[in-house]
Amino acid sequence: MDGMFGRTRKKSGPRTVTLIGRPGCHLCDDARAVIESVCAETGAVWEEKDITRDEELYRAYWEQIPVVLVDGEQHTFWRVDAGRLRRELGA
Repeated sequence: MDGMFGRTRKKSGPRTVTLIGRPGCHLCDDARAVIESVCAETGAVWEEKDITRDEELYRAYWEQIPVVLVDGEQHTFWRVDAGRLRRELGA
């Protein structure tokens, strides 16, 4: 953490994008398409977690899905802006 400004330093190496969603969610489908495209462009890796299979994720994010994390920190929810995600990933 950068003590002066309270920001977390970006890790070196490939960034990780996590999509938290559920089956049958059309917003999750839209988010997945954006994430796949941006990660392919930037070299970031991505993973998907099913909120219906994880009680902790369910409690934390149910009303916000889809939720996108970058390196474990919440980046956005509901709609994913490709330009904003690209900038976050350093592209």
